[in-house]
Amino acid sequence: MDLKEILKPELISLDLKGRNKEEIIRELVDLASNSGKVLDKEETIQSVLEREYRMSTGMKHGIAIPHGKTTAVHELVACVGISKQEVDFDALDRKGCRIFIMTLSPIDKTGPHLQFLAEVGMLFRSEEKRQALLEAKTKEEVVSILLGNA
Repeated sequence: MDLKEILKPELISLDLKGRNKEEIIRELVDLASNSGKVLDKEETIQSVLEREYRMSTGMKHGIAIPHGKTTAVHELVACVGISKQEVDFDALDRKGCRIFIMTLSPIDKTGPHLQFLAEVGMLFRSEEKRQALLEAKTKEEVVSILLGNA
Protein backbone atom coordinates (compact mmCIF):
# COMPACT_ATOMS: atom_id res chain seq x y z
CA MET A 1 0.00 0.00 0.00
CA ASP A 2 1.33 3.44 -0.91
CA LEU A 3 0.57 5.73 2.02
CA LYS A 4 1.55 8.73 -0.13
CA GLU A 5 -1.50 8.02 -2.29
CA ILE A 6 -3.82 7.87 0.71
CA LEU A 7 -2.50 10.55 3.07
CA LYS A 8 -3.04 13.94 1.48
CA PRO A 9 -2.91 17.35 3.19
CA GLU A 10 -6.58 17.99 2.28
CA LEU A 11 -7.50 14.96 4.42
CA ILE A 12 -5.91 16.41 7.56
CA SER A 13 -7.24 18.81 10.18
CA LEU A 14 -4.90 20.38 12.71
CA ASP A 15 -7.70 21.84 14.81
CA LEU A 16 -10.69 19.59 15.36
CA LYS A 17 -13.40 21.41 17.30
CA GLY A 18 -15.52 18.42 18.40
CA ARG A 19 -15.87 17.77 22.12
CA ASN A 20 -17.30 14.23 22.00
CA LYS A 21 -17.15 11.10 19.85
CA GLU A 22 -20.01 11.97 17.55
CA GLU A 23 -18.79 15.53 16.91
CA ILE A 24 -15.26 14.28 16.14
CA ILE A 25 -16.58 11.57 13.80
CA ARG A 26 -18.85 14.06 11.99
CA GLU A 27 -15.92 16.44 11.57
CA LEU A 28 -13.67 13.72 10.18
CA VAL A 29 -16.37 12.51 7.77
CA ASP A 30 -16.84 16.14 6.64
CA LEU A 31 -13.11 16.26 5.92
CA ALA A 32 -13.29 13.04 3.89
CA SER A 33 -16.47 14.17 2.16
CA ASN A 34 -14.92 17.50 1.13
CA SER A 35 -12.24 15.54 -0.72
CA GLY A 36 -14.93 14.17 -3.06
CA LYS A 37 -14.16 10.56 -2.07
CA VAL A 38 -17.38 10.03 -0.07
CA LEU A 39 -20.60 9.56 -2.02
CA ASP A 40 -23.05 9.75 0.89
CA LYS A 41 -21.99 11.65 3.99
CA GLU A 42 -24.87 10.57 6.26
CA GLU A 43 -24.49 6.88 5.38
CA THR A 44 -20.79 7.19 6.14
CA ILE A 45 -21.38 8.86 9.51
CA GLN A 46 -23.86 6.13 10.43
CA SER A 47 -21.42 3.34 9.49
CA VAL A 48 -18.66 4.83 11.65
CA LEU A 49 -21.00 5.52 14.58
CA GLU A 50 -22.47 2.00 14.42
CA ARG A 51 -18.96 0.54 14.54
CA GLU A 52 -18.10 2.82 17.45
CA TYR A 53 -21.19 1.77 19.42
CA ARG A 54 -20.20 -1.90 19.08
CA MET A 55 -16.75 -1.27 20.53
CA SER A 56 -14.84 1.91 21.15
CA THR A 57 -11.93 2.69 18.85
CA GLY A 58 -10.19 4.77 21.51
CA MET A 59 -6.80 3.12 21.87
CA LYS A 60 -3.94 4.15 24.15
CA HIS A 61 -1.58 7.11 24.19
CA GLY A 62 -4.23 9.64 23.10
CA ILE A 63 -5.04 7.93 19.79
CA ALA A 64 -8.43 6.90 18.44
CA ILE A 65 -8.99 5.08 15.14
CA PRO A 66 -12.68 5.43 14.26
CA HIS A 67 -13.52 3.48 11.13
CA GLY A 68 -16.35 2.07 9.12
CA LYS A 69 -17.27 0.03 6.11
CA THR A 70 -19.70 1.65 3.73
CA THR A 71 -21.04 1.58 0.19
CA ALA A 72 -20.35 5.33 0.12
CA VAL A 73 -16.67 4.83 -0.79
CA HIS A 74 -15.09 2.88 -3.65
CA GLU A 75 -11.59 2.68 -2.15
CA LEU A 76 -9.89 3.17 1.19
CA VAL A 77 -10.19 6.74 2.44
CA ALA A 78 -8.19 7.88 5.45
CA CYS A 79 -8.12 11.18 7.23
CA VAL A 80 -6.32 12.48 10.27
CA GLY A 81 -7.43 15.02 12.83
CA ILE A 82 -5.65 16.58 15.76
CA SER A 83 -7.54 18.18 18.63
CA LYS A 84 -6.08 20.83 20.91
CA GLN A 85 -8.25 19.43 23.73
CA GLU A 86 -8.52 15.85 24.95
CA VAL A 87 -11.76 14.17 23.92
CA ASP A 88 -13.26 11.26 25.84
CA PHE A 89 -13.31 8.36 23.36
CA ASP A 90 -13.62 5.53 25.89
CA ALA A 91 -9.95 4.72 25.34
CA LEU A 92 -8.37 1.52 26.62
CA ASP A 93 -6.16 3.49 29.00
CA ARG A 94 -9.11 5.66 30.14
CA LYS A 95 -7.35 8.82 28.97
CA GLY A 96 -8.59 11.44 26.51
CA CYS A 97 -7.65 11.30 22.84
CA ARG A 98 -6.14 14.07 20.71
CA ILE A 99 -5.01 12.17 17.60
CA PHE A 100 -7.75 10.71 15.40
CA ILE A 101 -7.07 8.51 12.40
CA MET A 102 -10.26 7.58 10.57
CA THR A 103 -10.50 4.99 7.82
CA LEU A 104 -13.44 4.32 5.54
CA SER A 105 -13.46 1.25 3.37
CA PRO A 106 -15.78 -0.42 0.92
CA ILE A 107 -17.97 -3.14 2.39
CA ASP A 108 -16.53 -5.80 0.07
CA LYS A 109 -12.86 -5.17 0.95
CA THR A 110 -11.46 -6.33 4.27
CA GLY A 111 -7.73 -5.81 4.04
CA PRO A 112 -6.90 -2.21 3.05
CA HIS A 113 -7.80 -0.48 6.32
CA LEU A 114 -5.90 -3.09 8.34
CA GLN A 115 -2.85 -2.68 6.13
CA PHE A 116 -3.11 1.11 6.46
CA LEU A 117 -3.33 0.87 10.25
CA ALA A 118 -0.37 -1.48 10.33
CA GLU A 119 1.67 1.03 8.36
CA VAL A 120 0.85 3.95 10.64
CA GLY A 121 1.14 1.68 13.67
CA MET A 122 4.42 3.23 14.70
CA LEU A 123 2.32 5.92 16.35
CA PHE A 124 1.20 3.45 18.94
CA ARG A 125 4.80 2.73 19.87
CA SER A 126 6.55 6.07 19.49
CA GLU A 127 6.01 8.84 22.03
CA GLU A 128 8.29 11.00 19.88
CA LYS A 129 6.06 10.59 16.78
CA ARG A 130 2.88 11.24 18.78
CA GLN A 131 4.37 14.39 20.27
CA ALA A 132 5.57 15.55 16.84
CA LEU A 133 2.03 15.16 15.49
CA LEU A 134 0.58 17.18 18.34
CA GLU A 135 3.14 19.94 17.68
CA ALA A 136 2.84 19.92 13.87
CA LYS A 137 2.20 23.35 12.40
CA THR A 138 1.21 22.30 8.88
CA LYS A 139 -0.78 19.53 7.25
CA GLU A 140 2.28 18.66 5.18
CA GLU A 141 4.27 18.17 8.38
CA VAL A 142 1.63 15.68 9.60
CA VAL A 143 1.89 13.74 6.34
CA SER A 144 5.68 13.69 6.64
CA ILE A 145 5.52 12.38 10.22
CA LEU A 146 3.02 9.67 9.30
CA LEU A 147 5.08 8.63 6.29
CA GLY A 148 8.14 8.33 8.53
CA ASN A 149 10.01 11.19 6.87
CA ALA A 150 10.17 13.44 9.91
